[in-house]
Amino acid sequence: MNRSLLLATLLASGFVLGAAAQTPAAPAAPEGPTKIAIIAFQGAVAQTNEGQRNFADLQKKYQPRENELKARNDEIENLTKQLQAQGSTLTEAARAAQARTIDEKKKKLDRDAEDLRTEGAQEANEMYNAVASKVYDVLANYAQQQGFSIVLDVSQQQNPILFALPSTDITKPVVEAYNVKSGVPAPPPQPPAAPGSQAKPQAPAAH
Repeated sequence: MNRSLLLATLLASGFVLGAAAQTPAAPAAPEGPTKIAIIAFQGAVAQTNEGQRNFADLQKKYQPRENELKARNDEIENLTKQLQAQGSTLTEAARAAQARTIDEKKKKLDRDAEDLRTEGAQEANEMYNAVASKVYDVLANYAQQQGFSIVLDVSQQQNPILFALPSTDITKPVVEAYNVKSGVPAPPPQPPAAPGSQAKPQAPAAH
């Protein structure tokens, strides 16, 4: 296990790469030329004011447990260094006892970290799907109003689109329309990170 991995990174991935919301069948396309648009749907969900707010709340919820795991990992690293430095001065029984203590602490940390990852990922996916279903409703309404017959999701890992004009990307207007409908205000700007500190990762923007 990579214990230096921040839970926030996990939650960012879970939030944006969560299972896609179930979408109903699109209405029959109007007669005439087919008008096609693209959207980075997963990124759009993450960029909404509601998505950003919920993601920040989730980070705050799990931060204390993440900090506790980090402190325990630091303790294990310090004990390991002490054993390496003092190994020659300890009796064989003392070395074995200290090694067992370190091993038990590592195993317990691994289990707790895995539990935290699983719980965090599950809650992040549930949160994503709850917002995604509502974003889809706004997307469907916007596409019909603008006369689009087809909207393709370019955020899928295996999407078939090799090229699209920027004018066909409706990610931004859909996000703006959703923000207006939801009434959730934009999150306050993040303060600049202190020198030497590690900035929290943000939800990836749409491409």
